[in-house]
Amino acid sequence: MGLFDGVFKSNKKEKGVVETFINWIPLTNLEQLATIKAASETEFVLIFKHSTRCGISRMVIKQFENLFTAETKKLKVYYLDLLNYRNISDEVGYSFQVVHQSPQLIVVRNGVTVAHSSHHEITETNLSKFQ
Repeated sequence: MGLFDGVFKSNKKEKGVVETFINWIPLTNLEQLATIKAASETEFVLIFKHSTRCGISRMVIKQFENLFTAETKKLKVYYLDLLNYRNISDEVGYSFQVVHQSPQLIVVRNGVTVAHSSHHEITETNLSKFQ
């Protein structure tokens, strides 16, 4: 993906380096919310709201990435840097009727929120339910 390759993903298979199976889609403009709603008509779409200044958020995002396997790597997962895109974060909360928290995972299906969690609850998410 270029911008996020060094931050989120490693294709190395060296000893001690874990390959991630998550394909982050940066959420950087309001028009993408219409895309998310449309895509959710045929599949689950996940939105991960992340604060780059929060230690809990940094820990949770790493654990969240570890939840992904080869079987769940096709899930659509949008990454929202809420510090740089606060207006989008506000609109996500309004559009999907979820009170803002950080970190936060929102699962959308048929244009509405079907599941959401925040903080360490995110790491308990069963991703196979959303395939």
